[in-house]
Amino acid sequence: MSVRLSLVLRQSCRLPRPPGPPRHLRVPIRASGGGGGGGACWEGLRGQRRQQDGQARSSCGPGHPAPPARDSIVKEVIQNSKEVLNLLQEKNPTFQPVLVIIQTGDDNLMQEVNQNLAEEAGLNISHICLPPDSSEDEIIDEILKINEDNRVHGLALQISEDLFSNKILNALKPEKDVDGVTDINLGKLVRGDAHECFVSPVARAVIELLGKSGVSLDGKKVLVIGAHGSLEAALQCLFQRKGSMTMISQWKTPQLQSKLQEADIVVLGSPKPEEITVWIQPGTTVLNCFHDFLSGKLRCSSPEVHVNGLIAEDDVGLLAAALRIQNMVSSGRRWLREQQHRRWRLHCLKLQPLSPVPSDIEISRGQTPKAVDVLAKEIGLLADEIEIYGKSKAKVRLSLLERLRDQADGKYVLVAGITPTPLGEGKSTVTIGLVQALTAHLHVNSFACLRQPSQGPTFGVKGGAAGGGYAQVIPMEEFNLHLTGDIHAITAANNLLAAAIDTRILHENTQTDKALYNRLVPSVNGVREFSEIQLARLKKLGINKTDPGTLTEEEVSKFARLNIDPSTITWQRVLDTNDRFLRKITIGQASTEKGYSRQAQFDIAVASEIMAVLALTDSLKDMKERLGRMVVASDKNGQPVTADDLGVTGALTVLMKDAIKPNLMQTLEGTPVFVHAGPFANIAHGNSSVLADKIALKLVGEEGFVVTEAGFGADIGMEKFFNIKCRASGLVPNVVVLVATVRALKMHGGGPNVTAGVPLKKEYTEENIQLVADGCCNLQKQIQIAQLFGVPVVVALNVFKTDTRAEIDLVCELAKRAGAFDAVPCYHWSVGGKGSVDLARAVREAANKGSHFQFLYDVQLPIVQKIRTIAQAVYGAKDIELSPEAQSKIDRYTQQGFGNLPICMAKTHLSLSHQPEKKGVPRDFILPISDVRASIGAGFIYPLVGTMSTMPGLPTRPCFYDIDLDTETEQVKGLF
Repeated sequence: MSVRLSLVLRQSCRLPRPPGPPRHLRVPIRASGGGGGGGACWEGLRGQRRQQDGQARSSCGPGHPAPPARDSIVKEVIQNSKEVLNLLQEKNPTFQPVLVIIQTGDDNLMQEVNQNLAEEAGLNISHICLPPDSSEDEIIDEILKINEDNRVHGLALQISEDLFSNKILNALKPEKDVDGVTDINLGKLVRGDAHECFVSPVARAVIELLGKSGVSLDGKKVLVIGAHGSLEAALQCLFQRKGSMTMISQWKTPQLQSKLQEADIVVLGSPKPEEITVWIQPGTTVLNCFHDFLSGKLRCSSPEVHVNGLIAEDDVGLLAAALRIQNMVSSGRRWLREQQHRRWRLHCLKLQPLSPVPSDIEISRGQTPKAVDVLAKEIGLLADEIEIYGKSKAKVRLSLLERLRDQADGKYVLVAGITPTPLGEGKSTVTIGLVQALTAHLHVNSFACLRQPSQGPTFGVKGGAAGGGYAQVIPMEEFNLHLTGDIHAITAANNLLAAAIDTRILHENTQTDKALYNRLVPSVNGVREFSEIQLARLKKLGINKTDPGTLTEEEVSKFARLNIDPSTITWQRVLDTNDRFLRKITIGQASTEKGYSRQAQFDIAVASEIMAVLALTDSLKDMKERLGRMVVASDKNGQPVTADDLGVTGALTVLMKDAIKPNLMQTLEGTPVFVHAGPFANIAHGNSSVLADKIALKLVGEEGFVVTEAGFGADIGMEKFFNIKCRASGLVPNVVVLVATVRALKMHGGGPNVTAGVPLKKEYTEENIQLVADGCCNLQKQIQIAQLFGVPVVVALNVFKTDTRAEIDLVCELAKRAGAFDAVPCYHWSVGGKGSVDLARAVREAANKGSHFQFLYDVQLPIVQKIRTIAQAVYGAKDIELSPEAQSKIDRYTQQGFGNLPICMAKTHLSLSHQPEKKGVPRDFILPISDVRASIGAGFIYPLVGTMSTMPGLPTRPCFYDIDLDTETEQVKGLF
């Protein structure tokens, strides 16, 4: 037995200290760890200080050894707890459970005993000492603070009996309630689920001591007197489990004398009146488990009581304290178990498909989504890992990646498509139908990861992007409108940077070096110092000084002036609305701008480089670094000017700190979806976020699937996914699902033009085998493109009601001949996941085949060679042609050190070539590169093939004509 534990056992039987001021321990006002558990401590350890009343019995006299039975049990409990904790820490070296005790008043000796027992077992313990007159609300405030601190694994209460209200007790989180006082823990105990809950340490101590004393409980009459609340319930339940007949009584109960005379065992839960001593029959075993919390004094039975087997409160209290430590270790073990990946217990939602298929919004509204916190729990997210937005959306914190860092990733599936018609071929619908099939029908964990749609197309022509028919993300109106505000955050951050650029030019044009420097580094309350980002700029400039007053005139000028060349500004303002009249504007026309004006433009918000940064970052730190690296212009010496140079990086990160967290939603069948980031698929890479994919891959587990989507056709979205996104993430794809439609294949086979808003010609609504056969050349080319990267391809034929069996069979046969692992018709639009079960099985088989993934090019190659490789190997071009401006930009970026970045081609999605009207597989064309731009923060160079609009316009009849709100029900109408 250790010295510390021996000391604790001796303290429990020593006489009280002489009168005098109490000895104070240094107790932290706030726990160092967070968390919560709970426990009624008038049931806890109380036997450390005896009241000197002239009747101290010999067993409590000076130097008398502690009862050996109790010593043995306490030592055994503490030693067992220590061994279990050591085993847990061997596997989890950083794990250190923390017990927090909230107490009112001073009970310093008890603090010492708690501390010693905890340290003996290897736990950390912290006391929060509140004033004795603390109110109920003040105590609850402390409990709630600690409940949310995930560093704390147990919380106990040491407060006076009159403060033990249900409101206080049930404020504790049940999973941290190591004293078993909450209704949930008591309910589980009564129900017989003791292994799932915490049992009162005091009640357990009573049972343990009786057992160790050789007292048989089976068939005995047990009288519990003066106990209240959780202690009363726990004692009654435990005694009944041992076969005892338990009677509960209070001190003023009639016939108390006759009950005492009948009892074999008496448990005292509060101080007994002196007159009842003579009522207890000889041979009765008596246990005392009462303690006055405020005074810290123990009320022991008088030694003159003529009873056998008196077990004093010291014995019960000290063992209860040890058992609380045991509960703490159990709490830590449960917490560790929760940190590990767990098998999903997903309750899928049932579909009742109708025919004909209703509108998308009618289908969405006809399904009631699960509460998002329920969904989060089903897929293994912890309560402190989500931030709930309303009932059906939540953000997921990045801390999950650290918790599941040792969890093996699931299978990674990319959904791409053939060259589409202007109507789109249903990649989002296939993605959602596939995960519904995998999870709801094959019972395989799966996650869909989708881009967030821009509101521009939602109110313009294309409509929303939540999928369609019975393969949707719900609620679709929340998916398509605002979501959790990520795009608004990007808009705010983007435009703050744009404002900083023009403002800096204005102030540099109108101030001397000295005046500019004094305003950039002002004296505040007599103190003048550089900000952190200004110190970083000094370091970049090679100025190794930290005192603003020590810079030379040359250094002041070098630091204060960015000398931005307005003609090189590439950073534009953005808006998440289609507005053609913002494509070219003039800014600075007010007289207050002192004649500084220039031509500028607005882009759609999702075209902002900040959106691309969000999609490619893997941590908050990485995002801040990427934001700082964004190049907005060149100075008059041709050197890049960055967000860091403008001093705005920290502010941008603050605006983006919530947007970096993926958004959790669900499909119509209740399977999980991440909706995060939505970069443009032409001037950016057109994929959802790396972070969403990484988190989902951990959550699904090794046998699960994450299905994500690439924008536009495989020649654009898939190529960028592999060469840009996979480089950034380090993730390796297992399967490509290539989406095709009979409609698009007919177009590539020579069918009439397909135009949004115009009814399809009869060639598309009637069987035409020849058109389908001729158009399969585009499908074959896209399969070959995927094979360049060494990834198996499964073709998903998205079936429309006008497609015939002959057309469907032909496409599947030709796809397999072209090298697809399999080709499967899909009917998810009309029946949900059930219609894509065959696709899900094919994807699972293809994933088991294994991937031999490789990049298309080495990033260290010259920029021109990388562009040529993509043009020839992917698009089928004969060669490329660079405009003088494009060549000049390539030379500049190479000189500035950006030549080793991957390439993000900005090209039309309506053809493999640069000409949208060229369908099928164009050959022997020269790909013109009109300009080359750079997204340095995102990490790629993007050549422009022809002209590329970054601000869509509205058509004659936009979608907003049909969008309305029912002012009675607040339901959105007209979205699709």
